[in-house]
Amino acid sequence: MGSVLSTRPFAPCSTTPAALRSHLLRSGLAGVVSASRERSLSRYRMFVAGDPRALLGLEPERVWRLGDLLRLMARKCGVSVDPGHASGQDVIDPDRTIVALGAFADRLAAVAEARAPVLIGTGHPYPLLDFYASLAAALSAAGCPVLRPAQGRSVDITTRFGVRTYNLDYVRGVALVREPGARGCRSEPGVHTHSPLPLRLALGAAMDGDGPLPAMVIGDHGWLCGAGQLGIEAIGPADADDPAPFVGEAEGRVSVVVPLDDTVRSDYYRPLTRYVLNRACLSQ
Repeated sequence: MGSVLSTRPFAPCSTTPAALRSHLLRSGLAGVVSASRERSLSRYRMFVAGDPRALLGLEPERVWRLGDLLRLMARKCGVSVDPGHASGQDVIDPDRTIVALGAFADRLAAVAEARAPVLIGTGHPYPLLDFYASLAAALSAAGCPVLRPAQGRSVDITTRFGVRTYNLDYVRGVALVREPGARGCRSEPGVHTHSPLPLRLALGAAMDGDGPLPAMVIGDHGWLCGAGQLGIEAIGPADADDPAPFVGEAEGRVSVVVPLDDTVRSDYYRPLTRYVLNRACLSQ
């Protein structure tokens, strides 16, 4: 994906790739992950069928058949390319994760060097809020405006329980959605959603004057794919059972996707945070 942002040379990192690789495997962030092979194949088939729950706001430019998608996910994540392998736990190659983390860090360095505005959002606030909040603090300290458009506005999202109304909120610079009336405390960090609608609400508000448009969106699921679909540079993590971000990357609309398990304990992401911030010269 094209970008107006420049790049920076590699910066030495105190968390070595070898140590990071060991951590990825020990924590379940890579290697054998929590996503089952059955779930991954189900999500791949949903994507091929054009199910919005799997597209995450992306509108693929080409027709993706199951075999094409399996080959892509094998290349990007390291999953089995065999559709007959239909049980057990899925896998993510830690070496692919480390390469993608390097590219992720390089894009962080570029946006920091440009002091460009960023929008950070998540649909997985329980595990990933601290990861994103650390990025928000580092980018803010580097002079990047961390945007908060449409704070407090409501958005209707279709869930398995029907259409639910949520409020867009920001915690430590990270966008998420909450149940109406939920308190802004760590025990209620937000609602799990894959919808692109919160991202569209935020960008619509920015276009209407609630702050500038972001030069980059950092996030997952609907934040990542929704931004890429609209032509905004987008980077973030994705699990082995979510093909849409990897398709977006393959088609040139998502800049960087980091393959990793996005449902492990929050503290397990801290070595990844240190790695990318050190490489991006953003450690505080």
